[in-house]
Amino acid sequence: MFEDLALVGQTVACAREAGAMALDYFRTGARTTATVEFKDGGSPVTEADRKVDAFLRNRLSPLMPAAGWLSEESEDSEDRLARTYVFVVDPIDGTRAFLVGDPRWGISIALVQSGRPLFGVLHFPALEKTYVSARGRGSTLNNVSIMASKRTELEGAIIAGPAGALRKLAGTGVAFRSEPRIPSLAYRLARVADGSLDAGLASTNACDWDIAAADILILEAGGRLTDLYDMDIQYNCRDPRHGPLCCAPDQLRPTLTGAMRDSLGAADLS
Repeated sequence: MFEDLALVGQTVACAREAGAMALDYFRTGARTTATVEFKDGGSPVTEADRKVDAFLRNRLSPLMPAAGWLSEESEDSEDRLARTYVFVVDPIDGTRAFLVGDPRWGISIALVQSGRPLFGVLHFPALEKTYVSARGRGSTLNNVSIMASKRTELEGAIIAGPAGALRKLAGTGVAFRSEPRIPSLAYRLARVADGSLDAGLASTNACDWDIAAADILILEAGGRLTDLYDMDIQYNCRDPRHGPLCCAPDQLRPTLTGAMRDSLGAADLS
């Protein structure tokens, strides 16, 4: 059980302050006022991403000086690989949504110990939703306890994920209900934790910062985020990218991962 609740509370406060900072550049239904650049590969990054990233590093690192740092918008350093504890951060998960005025974006912060998350905070300021979880402490949404779905069958389940993954799952003959696209992977997974979705999928190349905070949230809500072989995700490895992932309540996940394995060819599973 994670005991340092003061650190969790301080992290929540940092996330909320960072959220207010990002909201200065956000207008629902309108394009961001932030300047926009494009990284190698074409993904966008805004001045808000960078401002929030710098703020969080300056505020969180002194709270736990022994912890390393891994963030989507910070230059990576191999120093983190030698650290037992690492802050794993996405300053704005769902930047493309943030750009166009879609409120489904948020700030993701996790503290990882020896490759697994100890606590996580997901703050979605434009939605006024804050998810918090810590090992052995359960999961909450706006300070109210949440639990994953009690559904036991994929038939009729509400599942969110990339269009390609959902098509492949449908190709196995499972008659599920698909949720319209959710631009933030962290929010997609958080909704599995709060039970508003029965399951979620992630395609290849989700990174530590996309999923670490959601991982502990789901675990403490009665589910798991795993690879297609039901193995837990290991964080703070040299390469922060992962293969296809499944997120579901404990009683539903083995059926889901089995169906996804059946839906993919050998190349997709490698």
